[in-house]
Amino acid sequence: MSFERFIALRYLRSKQQTLFINIIMLVSVVGITIGVAALLIVLSVFNGFNKVVTDVLIGFDPHIRITPAKGKNLQITDTLLAAVAAETSLRAWSPYIESKAMLMLRDVNRVVVVRGVVDSTVGEVSGVRDALVLGSFDIAEKGSDAGIVLGMTLADRLGATVGTQLTVVSPVGVDAFLMQYGQPLMRTFTVVGIYDSRNKEYDSYYAYVSIDAARKLFQFAGAVSGIEMRAKDITQAETIRLSLQRVLGPSYTVMTWYDLHKDLYSVMQIERWSAYIILCLIIGVATFNMLGSLTMGVVEKRRDIGVLKSLGATNRSVMRLFMFEGLFVGVIGTVLGMAIGLAVCYVQIRYQVFPLDPNIYIIPAIPVEVRWTDFAAIGTASMVLSSLAALYPARRAAALMPVEAIRWE
Repeated sequence: MSFERFIALRYLRSKQQTLFINIIMLVSVVGITIGVAALLIVLSVFNGFNKVVTDVLIGFDPHIRITPAKGKNLQITDTLLAAVAAETSLRAWSPYIESKAMLMLRDVNRVVVVRGVVDSTVGEVSGVRDALVLGSFDIAEKGSDAGIVLGMTLADRLGATVGTQLTVVSPVGVDAFLMQYGQPLMRTFTVVGIYDSRNKEYDSYYAYVSIDAARKLFQFAGAVSGIEMRAKDITQAETIRLSLQRVLGPSYTVMTWYDLHKDLYSVMQIERWSAYIILCLIIGVATFNMLGSLTMGVVEKRRDIGVLKSLGATNRSVMRLFMFEGLFVGVIGTVLGMAIGLAVCYVQIRYQVFPLDPNIYIIPAIPVEVRWTDFAAIGTASMVLSSLAALYPARRAAALMPVEAIRWE
């Protein structure tokens, strides 16, 4: 151990310092501890909510989606099929047709998004099959009869159950109907299943029919709205997107699961960074107290500094001595804060001491996910602020002249 570290540790343990300085130093350690613990807990909670949202969305949405850059109709060409087939990282793909329509049941009607899907492959690219809670996903046309699958919230608002027949009014022909030149395109469907995706937006506004029924209902002829895909590894989604976009060109838009909910993730990221910056201010206030205590310590240790310089200590050695003292305080506060934060996170994960109302939320308790990258970010911020706080007192100590420091001793 260098003599600078040895003396810095002696100063921290010294009982000869002024009581007021020791109190301020203790307040600094407590402040850093509280700041680090709060920062770790808050970021872990943000991570937990982010994971819950991602699991819900990814469990229901495709990993990658191809849509036309202009218009609503996508022609499945040989070039498109060859580009999709060339992506060996894809697990499955399935076309779909999507359009708004009105669902009518007795005196209740709702404008929703009706999606036409291939019932044999939709389960491989979407989680709608796994989300079924009532009935089945048997939406294939059987003569004049066709099935429809509704979200739990939508079925509740319509008052529909499995076996209920309802009418779907297509937007095709509405203009002629308003001008009294014709009738809108309508068809009767039988509710064959009800799903619960844990996402009220989906459960309230999405209904599923067969792609053949949707093609007739919305008059898509041989086109589709897009193609949905699932990757073997979701982390490869962005790589696959770039590859497909490069091959297909500007006529197609290729989006990943992140792009489909970019606004939501952007808001969550802004909130996360805002919390990080605001809580870092707590550590900043604590290190400001440390700056004051170290500065008063330099004044009190003038004689010691003069003696050290008289014995041959350089300005750099004196500066390192007080820098080490500040860093030791930062390390103590950071380690204690991380230990407390980790303990709180563990208790919440293990015992769920902060529950949530299951009638309102889709999770039983506040979610927590500890990431080691957060430890690195928090530790870096704490040590940088501690170093900056110790810099001014250290430079002031190094600037002391030994003759002036010990003249009256």
